[in-house]
Amino acid sequence: MNKEVVFTDLGLKDYKETWGFQEKLFKEIIDLKIKNRREGQSLETPNYLLIVEHPHVYTLGKSGDIENLLVNENQLAAKGAKFYKINRGGDITYHGPGQIVVYPILDLDNFFTDIHKYLRFLEETVILTLADYGLKAERSQGETGVWLDVGTPFARKICALGVRASRWVTMHGFALNVNADLGYFDLMIPCGIKGKAVTSLNVEVGKKEVDMDEVKQRLLQHFEVLFEAEVIKKKTSV
Repeated sequence: MNKEVVFTDLGLKDYKETWGFQEKLFKEIIDLKIKNRREGQSLETPNYLLIVEHPHVYTLGKSGDIENLLVNENQLAAKGAKFYKINRGGDITYHGPGQIVVYPILDLDNFFTDIHKYLRFLEETVILTLADYGLKAERSQGETGVWLDVGTPFARKICALGVRASRWVTMHGFALNVNADLGYFDLMIPCGIKGKAVTSLNVEVGKKEVDMDEVKQRLLQHFEVLFEAEVIKKKTSV
């Protein structure tokens, strides 16, 4: 029997506001797990999947280096961008319009208790989606996320990945560049990896714009198969 995952498309939403919503759902699941253990109950824990676009923002993970942000506060403001230090793994990442950001807030006890497998499944969700558009995307050894032309001088990143987990409950996730303004990536050293380019799906397929809703649908379909889940759409306000 497939596991239910409640899905919400938040549209364009402020990063900090969405982060707070993630934390709320994350805490809700953990609190229920603690209660189950303390009281000897077996109440079912929920699973959530959020999809969102953010206004221009840079986020720095716990192990990140602020030196990888190449502009100061005033320059960020001039570009209409914000900056936050956050509690996921990884280094610096950019989010902005034209990028699909996916936040699975799952109790892995409902799926499998293996963080390595979880990360590989998130990557595979993106790899299979890009294959639908005729692109051969891959993992790059020692580097997070999803890449094109790995092992060549033309290697370029199309999807960033960074998660947090506690008591087998996950938050944060991945960001796939679909119609992203790549100029914003010039203001940082993406994920702290020097000398590597960043790309977007629309650039790779030679279109001015790719249908975002279609990409979202393909991501959800591949997620369902890989995680043996049933994604239930529900409108949720942050």
